[in-house]
Amino acid sequence: MASRHNYGSDPSQYGVLYGEGPVAVLIHGGFWKAEYGLELMDALCADLASRGWAAWNIEYRRLGNGGGVPFTLDDVGAAIDHLSELPGVDLSRVVTIGHSAGGHLAAWAATRENARVAVTGVVSQAGVLDLQRAWDLRLSNGVVERFLRGQPTDVASPIERLPLGVPALLTHGGRDDIVPVEISERFARASGASLIVEPEEDHFGHLDPGNPLWKAVRAWL
Repeated sequence: MASRHNYGSDPSQYGVLYGEGPVAVLIHGGFWKAEYGLELMDALCADLASRGWAAWNIEYRRLGNGGGVPFTLDDVGAAIDHLSELPGVDLSRVVTIGHSAGGHLAAWAATRENARVAVTGVVSQAGVLDLQRAWDLRLSNGVVERFLRGQPTDVASPIERLPLGVPALLTHGGRDDIVPVEISERFARASGASLIVEPEEDHFGHLDPGNPLWKAVRAWL
């Protein structure tokens, strides 16, 4: 059973809540672009809800519909804070779980100031955790420059906002040709976060509840 809740007035400012219990905030990827949406995380949400979690699958403004810095960041923060108004959630444990650009947002969320609802753990699935390196590599045709909208990388780049202050797990596929594994490796060295690399997996195995990359997340949780 899932229920939709708005955390703001924009059409993209909503989330879908599955289950009850400690909270997993699911943040989808797609390089912050409007053509990708929260349905990417539906299967993971259903899996978490079946295991006693409240899964909060959030949408946010993206490039092409009002997103970018600071608006996307504002939305993620507001969506997490909105948990204080939702039924059946245990705010003593709030873990952000994000894939790709969502992994970037999941880690960034742990570093935000004046949070009404605190993040207690982070899972980054092939996350874009170093925006300067992603810019240098011209990932997704240089999308980082569009996302930053003229702001410096340290406003939004998790590797420049350390320490996270909470436990963190990084998962990555060794065959990922969309977000190179070196980005998770760099972040792990800088932060001390745990890193699990599955050598034979690609960028999208993270979204399959039966995949070893997701099983590693479940075990860590």
